[in-house]
Amino acid sequence: MTKIAFIFPGQGSQSVGMGQQLIESNEESKKFYDQADEVLGFSLSNIMLEGPAEELTKTYNAQPALLTTSTMVAQKLLAAGISPDYTAGHSLGEYSALVASGVLSFEDAVLLVHKRGLFMNEAVPAGEGAMAAILGLDKDSLIEVTKDVSGNGETVQVANLNCPGQIVISGTAAGVEEASAKAKEAGAKRAIPLVVSGPFHSELMRPAAHKLDATISSLDLKEADIPVISNVTALPVTEAASIKELLVEQLYSPVRWEESVQKMIELGVTTFIECGPGKVLSGLVKKIDRSVTTYCVYDEESLQQVMDLLGEINNG
Repeated sequence: MTKIAFIFPGQGSQSVGMGQQLIESNEESKKFYDQADEVLGFSLSNIMLEGPAEELTKTYNAQPALLTTSTMVAQKLLAAGISPDYTAGHSLGEYSALVASGVLSFEDAVLLVHKRGLFMNEAVPAGEGAMAAILGLDKDSLIEVTKDVSGNGETVQVANLNCPGQIVISGTAAGVEEASAKAKEAGAKRAIPLVVSGPFHSELMRPAAHKLDATISSLDLKEADIPVISNVTALPVTEAASIKELLVEQLYSPVRWEESVQKMIELGVTTFIECGPGKVLSGLVKKIDRSVTTYCVYDEESLQQVMDLLGEINNG
């Protein structure tokens, strides 16, 4: 039997106009955009649909924007009778996964990730932190490089273990620059600086984690109806107390995406549906295991395609 996972993108997948076609064709879908505006107290939907891109890219706007679109897409799939056996999200995407799994209400989640973005933005002044994608170097070698650089006074660490041959590092601007150079000396094919507003998933995010902890503690998290694969452990989790702890840890811990996908495949998942803008995660899943099936749902055409194909499987 086919097992399905809904997967949710993180920062970087946002684009001006995302979700527009879906909300124009369905009043129920538009409610998510209206609710986000009401909860946040400003017109996030206007930034999402009209831009400018520089405003949408700001972490405290990008996070609730992606969660809003991803949740809206997931709810359309659920309404069509397509239910996941597991959910997972990349970094910020984990919050969309928690909404789909019934842990967080949409209203609580959209305000929470807006605050998360503000906390992350405040933790390290712009220009002081950086991230870079290191291509073609194994994890153990890269960890040694980051330890070497950090031992000399600059903070840098492995931040995203995305897929074979693609690992992101994060830390101080000087630390990332030095580690990138050393990684190439150690055999990396390329080191690509990322256009981000801070050193996410590094120790430099601990101040943001403290603030996030206090905010999450004030919320009512439910037990998960559908197991969520944690970024921190790459294991399924359903208990609300554990989820709270892991969300705080996630801010300064590596995103173990490759292991998360492998765990879902090990648990029997053969179909991954990326809910929201972009195709980044589907591409990573295919690099991890080409034998699985991936779909991206971001407009009416892609939604209908998945509904038709999975409807045939369910009826067959």
